Amino acid sequence: MFQTFLLGLLIGLTGALVPGPTLVATINSSARGGWSTGPRVMAGHAVIEAAIFLLIIFGLSSVTALQQYTAVIAAVGGVALLAFGILTIRAAGESVPEGRADQVFANPYLAGALTSVSNPYFWMWWFSVGSALVLAAAQKAFPFALAFLIGHWSADFGWYTIVSTSVHQGRRIFDERRYAWLLRGCGLFLMAFGAYYLATAGAWVLDG
Repeated sequence: MFQTFLLGLLIGLTGALVPGPTLVATINSSARGGWSTGPRVMAGHAVIEAAIFLLIIFGLSSVTALQQYTAVIAAVGGVALLAFGILTIRAAGESVPEGRADQVFANPYLAGALTSVSNPYFWMWWFSVGSALVLAAAQKAFPFALAFLIGHWSADFGWYTIVSTSVHQGRRIFDERRYAWLLRGCGLFLMAFGAYYLATAGAWVLDG
């Protein structure tokens, strides 16, 4: 189960690092809201993810004999991971987003929820990569799927706490060059794991 938690942590970190509206909302609010802005934004974000997680578990995983779909789940997850890996590497060439003072969100919890549901990348990730990984973990037992989600949230809360603390104290943890290389590394990790999933799906098909 610890391996599933670690997988959720690593996969979650690759998503948390990618610039997006939730990161901008955190940067905007942290100068006034303090270090706790990041965790509060992530709390709003986590509420939406918890609802999606339950939908996946109690909706998609209720299919009889889910084990029959193991190869399909692995193939879909592998393709999605490869695609998101490529997108992450491409995003590394862009500048780290900066917030504007006139766009500060008054309520960080609401900011976390709204920037999540309004982000197409968020939905694409959860209904491709996220759903495949959650279902794969759920095939073992529900606690494994929960361990994946907790690992995912650990990455989100950890990284956004670092961001909000950094902004509040008036300094950056990473300059743009180091941040770009970190994103490239995350992209390569996603692509490697996607290739592993595809190889696993192929092996299951051949064995079947």
